[in-house]
Amino acid sequence: MIIRTGPRNIIQNIGLISGILLFIFFINFNLIPENIPASRMTAIAFIMAIWWMTEAIPLAMTALLPIIIFPVLGILDSKGVATQYFNSTIILFLGGIIIAVAIESWGLHKRISLYIIKIIGGGEKALVFGFMLASALVSMFINNTATAVMMFPIGYAIILQLEEKYERVMVKGFSIALMLGIGYSCSIGGVGTLVGTAPNLIFQRIFQMNFPNGPLITFSNWLPIGFSVSIAMLIVSWFVLTKLFIKKGSKLQVDKNFVKEEYLKLGKSIFEEKVLLLTLIITGLLWIFRLELNLGFIVIPGWSNFFGIDKLVDDGTVVIFMVLLLFIIPSKTKPHSTILDNKLFKKIPWDIVLLFGGGFALAEGFQQTGLSKVIGEQLSIIGTIHPLIMIIIICTILTFLTELTSNTATAQTLLPIIAALSVTLEINPLLLMIPATMSSSFAFMLPVATPPNAIIFSSGKVAIKEMMKAGIFLNLIGIMIISLIMYFLGSSVFGFNPNIFPSWGK
Repeated sequence: MIIRTGPRNIIQNIGLISGILLFIFFINFNLIPENIPASRMTAIAFIMAIWWMTEAIPLAMTALLPIIIFPVLGILDSKGVATQYFNSTIILFLGGIIIAVAIESWGLHKRISLYIIKIIGGGEKALVFGFMLASALVSMFINNTATAVMMFPIGYAIILQLEEKYERVMVKGFSIALMLGIGYSCSIGGVGTLVGTAPNLIFQRIFQMNFPNGPLITFSNWLPIGFSVSIAMLIVSWFVLTKLFIKKGSKLQVDKNFVKEEYLKLGKSIFEEKVLLLTLIITGLLWIFRLELNLGFIVIPGWSNFFGIDKLVDDGTVVIFMVLLLFIIPSKTKPHSTILDNKLFKKIPWDIVLLFGGGFALAEGFQQTGLSKVIGEQLSIIGTIHPLIMIIIICTILTFLTELTSNTATAQTLLPIIAALSVTLEINPLLLMIPATMSSSFAFMLPVATPPNAIIFSSGKVAIKEMMKAGIFLNLIGIMIISLIMYFLGSSVFGFNPNIFPSWGK
């Protein structure tokens, strides 16, 4: 959901007041009399969820509420709450953000994107696919919003060029497909890697908190599922958008030289770009081969196993080491400076870091008070449903809820409940939690659903009815793609039987 700025609106005021009233109500009327801490946790969950959804106060400030309320209501002591705001998952997020900011600062992301478009781009449909592929690949490592901000003006310039050559009505279909393609692909690419978008890392941490004896969630074992979903969804989205909006037999001719000229304007790759590209590649390889990799026909030993430190290091260790090198390697473009310097820290979205911490504190409160278990037991009535149908139901709820709320806040609020539900129903937690996580990034119907949607809507080339027309199809298709890939591929990637409840989940 987009972050609003400017004067407070009526939704924010209603959210502020209703959140406080519901908090007071749940504190005074214990809905779970046999578990007072869980009743109080319910009050905290409601006020945080409502304030997050309506952005009654800044998201980061809502995220800090547990520091005040948890100790006062006896949920968790101050020290216990504070530790939730900085952990290995947040370190991984910070490291990824720093590399992403470095790539943006030196313009490498634009070079990669234009190169991909230059290679693939040709006709209308091919050009749309080129933009979508570039947006998706870049957003696997770069913030989805930043990717949209970068790709939007390039696509918009091509549309303006065509409108000068043809009547606007002739260009309209291509304009809609291109703009929606850019926005949607930024979200689609984000689920491809563990560091691609915030909900992925939130899942990693909440899963670890709830199931400390469960399998490690790493960059390498997320990649097969995430990348499969991204590629499948990217192809389907391109097909849907071009079928819906680009008329058969369209005679538009896109100037092939435009993208080439934009690429040439960048000049030759500078030293810093080469170092960052190498850093990105090495970081990815170190993530993928950190632990033993079983491909079925061959087992590749992980480098951490080789050195005997597999239980001591994680993906955060890798990325911080690579970041450290960027603060040491001298810059050839800026004398007496390194590739990264202190100015970078001003560009880090610290509000999102706090949002992460608030979500983890909320999840810890759910676990410590037993509220997750209580909710899971109440939902046990749906235990007779087939696991695949269960996945589809959860994906549907998360997808359409994210149309109106922040995907980060949605994941933080619901993943602890889904973890408890899986235990109550004795369904492998991975089977429900991973699809729920991915679905929180797949909201395509409304401009407020995601920042990329809002950015491309601001172009004036896409109407809400057109976004909803394509979005409803893609929402439903996304639900099915995520559900089917996780049900049939997830068991082989994570090594479990979807019909057997694991011992680590009890």
